[in-house]
Amino acid sequence: MSRRVRLWVLALGLLATAALFAAACAELPPFGGDRHPYGDRAVHAALLRHTANTISSVNFDQRALDTLGEESILFASVLGTVVLLRQTGDEHRTVPKPQPVAARTRRYGLLALPVTLLIGLYVVAHGQLSPGGGFQGGVVVATAVHLLYIAVDYRALERVRPLGPYEIADAAGEAAYALTGAGGLLAGAAYLTNVLPYGTFNTLSSGGIVPLLNAAVGVEVAAAVVVLLARFLGQALEIEGGEERAEGTG
Repeated sequence: MSRRVRLWVLALGLLATAALFAAACAELPPFGGDRHPYGDRAVHAALLRHTANTISSVNFDQRALDTLGEESILFASVLGTVVLLRQTGDEHRTVPKPQPVAARTRRYGLLALPVTLLIGLYVVAHGQLSPGGGFQGGVVVATAVHLLYIAVDYRALERVRPLGPYEIADAAGEAAYALTGAGGLLAGAAYLTNVLPYGTFNTLSSGGIVPLLNAAVGVEVAAAVVVLLARFLGQALEIEGGEERAEGTG
């Protein structure tokens, strides 16, 4: 296929996409009006299934399959990073030298670590009740772990961040979400259908499968971010190539 033909195919595809987009936008309710059919239906479904946080109801119930795709994108991205940044034959690892840390940075970093960790776990646990959830809380938890790198040094971070368990947790969070969705199939409904008891409204046990899926995402995101940052930090601080070694010895 020549370059000219490829450009024509691309142009036709873009025109078709633009036409579909314009047709979809034409059916939307007017901006700023008093008619909000999508929001009204989402809120109604969330209250019907005892999920106080409508956003979490959309993410983990009404459009739970979309969230599985988003979680899988993160999982695949981390897997790709692990493969691309793996140590090669002409590289070797070095132990980073301790770097001096200002006393105030050390003091406030160590004070902020448990507080940040607690906030992250709270955001994950209360995802079906208040703003936040597994995605946001997972990032906060991973950030709390890396405060050790800022407040102490890289070796202190390594002592509380063995990569093996975090890699397992990353895969376990992804698998837990996918397997939880199979409960709908076992109940004779569609995949990821909310088939568990909805519980008491505005409590931690409310929302059916929403808190389970939210927790699975929290585990996967927290572990994925830790593994991702570990690979980049290791590449920057530990691994030296053959050329770098030659320069260092010369």
